Amino acid sequence: MQRRDFLALSGLTAGGLLLPPWFGKAIAAEQLLEGIDPARKKRLADDAMSAAKAAGASYCDVRIGRYLRQAVMTRENKVQGVMNGESTGVGIRVIVNGAWGFAATSDLSQRGVVQAAQQAAAIARANAKFQTTPVQLAKAPGYGETRWRTPIEKNAMQVPVKDKADLLLSVNAAAMAAGANFVNSTLFAINEQKYFASTDGSYIDQDVHRIWAPMTVTAIDKASGKFRSRAGLSSPMGMGYEYLDGAASGKTVLPNGVVVYGKSYDMREDAIAAAKQALGKLAAPSVKPGKYDLVLDPSNTWLTIHESVGHPLELDRVLGYEANYAGTSFATLDKREAHFQYGSPQVNIFADKTQPGSLGAVGYDDEGVKCKRWDLIREGKLVDFQTIRDQAHILGKTESDGCCYADSWSSVQFQRMANVSLAPGEQPLSVADLVKDVENGIYIIGDGSFSIDQQRYNAQFGGQLFYEIKNGRITRQIEDVAYQIRTPEFWNACVAVADARDYRLGGSFFDGKGQPGQVSAVSHGSSTARFNGINVINTARSLG
Repeated sequence: MQRRDFLALSGLTAGGLLLPPWFGKAIAAEQLLEGIDPARKKRLADDAMSAAKAAGASYCDVRIGRYLRQAVMTRENKVQGVMNGESTGVGIRVIVNGAWGFAATSDLSQRGVVQAAQQAAAIARANAKFQTTPVQLAKAPGYGETRWRTPIEKNAMQVPVKDKADLLLSVNAAAMAAGANFVNSTLFAINEQKYFASTDGSYIDQDVHRIWAPMTVTAIDKASGKFRSRAGLSSPMGMGYEYLDGAASGKTVLPNGVVVYGKSYDMREDAIAAAKQALGKLAAPSVKPGKYDLVLDPSNTWLTIHESVGHPLELDRVLGYEANYAGTSFATLDKREAHFQYGSPQVNIFADKTQPGSLGAVGYDDEGVKCKRWDLIREGKLVDFQTIRDQAHILGKTESDGCCYADSWSSVQFQRMANVSLAPGEQPLSVADLVKDVENGIYIIGDGSFSIDQQRYNAQFGGQLFYEIKNGRITRQIEDVAYQIRTPEFWNACVAVADARDYRLGGSFFDGKGQPGQVSAVSHGSSTARFNGINVINTARSLG
């Protein structure tokens, strides 16, 4: 990154977030609504595939994409920045002589795509000279001309920037009035207009929308200089602007009175609560380290699922392909054959890229594979991994799981995590039921800092809000909590999961992977779950 680019981006941080460099070229907000003619996309795809076959390709897929990203960033009573980004072009992937080749271009002319296809074929032919094992591509049916759309009610790109800024500034004002000293709030909106075509016979047009409204509210004790922050309890979602309609369904009031959000988000309400809870954190006693029974809200559990289940069950990590970016996996191939006891019988974890409202929800992945749901852990036992087309044969599968993704037309698609979720309990069980017989425990809400080793085995996780549980009652707010885990020991300590009434999604809007790095968005659902005998450390003491 050039220094001037770094300086431009560093002025747009909000709540500890740095905008990714793939925002593309800056455009006016009204240009976000422009598009590419569908008939033109099909003609260009056919031109590219014809050129690839003429150059010796046995397979070719074409992704024509228009990627729109918008961010509105505020702090207290000021708008810090607005960014509208667009990136449009075509990526072409081919197999020649059993090897992959890829090329991309922003030149959406017949000549441009033909040249890119020829370049991809030349790269594949060169790669084949050094490849010892030919690519084995699992079959995928041709779907002809088909479409899929995120089922949104209000396109966030059509909402004026002023309305978004006014919302954020009103949120900040509400938090300040409730006692906060500092507030950062941001609104991210993403729209991926993706057209996929392949020599298998698919022409798939998809329109994907995602939204996220993170914030951080900070309160200061001026006498001591001590400060505490509470991040928003929203989840990034695969929805439109209707997610910010706080009057919609999805709000849950926990037994301790904390409000968390599901299918909608009342940002002002959460900001006011965050200010009060940040003040409460200033006065809260520090946790005494030791073993506790943990009651984890889905706003906390999603990150633990992401790091200790989602990533280690990506087959490319299992095979060692991802060793240079956040490690490999302790969950080796032999553990699938042995039905390794990953968790207790209460632990059922599934992958599902069709889940409504989830960040990863699409009809088809970036290899043209129709998306589905499948089990990863069943009654605690490891039963499967996540695979794409050129990996399926390694597990004896005849088809991909449909979890291939590229974050841009200019990036080659590769394996990314599906939405990976903990299934709710089948028997009626409320959050209050989980708490009522806990003698010495901690209730944890929201995600916080975390660390995990290179095989996804040893980790520790924080949170946003912590409440002591004594003799079946939620008592006082406490602070400085993090829990330590060894992945299989932790999931085997799961003794109960609340039923589907409590099921909610959390997720990562910017999940990094690969070299060169790419980001994807992925959700993780669960109901509140209880884990017995987990080691808790005091983070203030750990920091010295």
